[in-house]
Amino acid sequence: MLKNKILIVEDDEIISSIISHMLERRGFNIVGRVTSGEDAIIKSAALEPDLVLMDITLNGLLDGVTAARFIFQLFFFPIVFITAMCDDTQLDQAKSAQPLGFILKPFTERNLISNVELALYNNSIRKKNLGNYPAGDPKKIMVSLDAIFILDTKGRIIFLNPYAAQFIGLSENQIMMNYWRDVMMLINDQTDEQLEDPFPEVVRQNISVTHEQNTAIVTKSGKRWPVSIAIQPLMDENDTLYGILMHIREKTRAQIKMAKKAG
Repeated sequence: MLKNKILIVEDDEIISSIISHMLERRGFNIVGRVTSGEDAIIKSAALEPDLVLMDITLNGLLDGVTAARFIFQLFFFPIVFITAMCDDTQLDQAKSAQPLGFILKPFTERNLISNVELALYNNSIRKKNLGNYPAGDPKKIMVSLDAIFILDTKGRIIFLNPYAAQFIGLSENQIMMNYWRDVMMLINDQTDEQLEDPFPEVVRQNISVTHEQNTAIVTKSGKRWPVSIAIQPLMDENDTLYGILMHIREKTRAQIKMAKKAG
């Protein structure tokens, strides 16, 4: 029987080690231990855990609640929160991640294991009714040769697939949590004029914006690529905007020639 895969997101090394030891002793497979919300989103897509144990209060630019919301809404990986305290405001915010449990610190091994086992069971029932992935199957995203970015509602890059970093020519750390136009910009491929930032319009009107012709991206690293780009809002089950999907596809020479002939 395959062991359930658990991703631990906890910035206290001692607590993270204790959780890992308790779970491994009961036969669970700890596929990763990370300390920030930003890393948690990337690792979730890469490791495909059966459950994410998420500390609500994390160091870094993304707190545990925000990271958990993206992890669940994008990839449907179930969340159990771990917290030393949880007031009404935190509880209301945490609901957006649809957590399957809360574990209060300090906790016992019995408390941890029972919450994990119950969450895994409840998720086996819930996932039958979750529908399609809003940004695409995480397996396909991670191996795609298109550059795929997820932005938060402030326009900061909170997720990118492996090819996106290669496409931009910067490391993941240089890209994450930056406003998207700080690492690349859209230009008219014929006139070299900078195109208007489409992000505010997508957020304001909840509409998709595409650029198919005469469009290029110039990256902070100095690379220039002719591309087609689609930018679309990501809405949760309450029709509330929680993020933006940016899908960039490099154009081949044949596609560029065909577009010029059509023009």
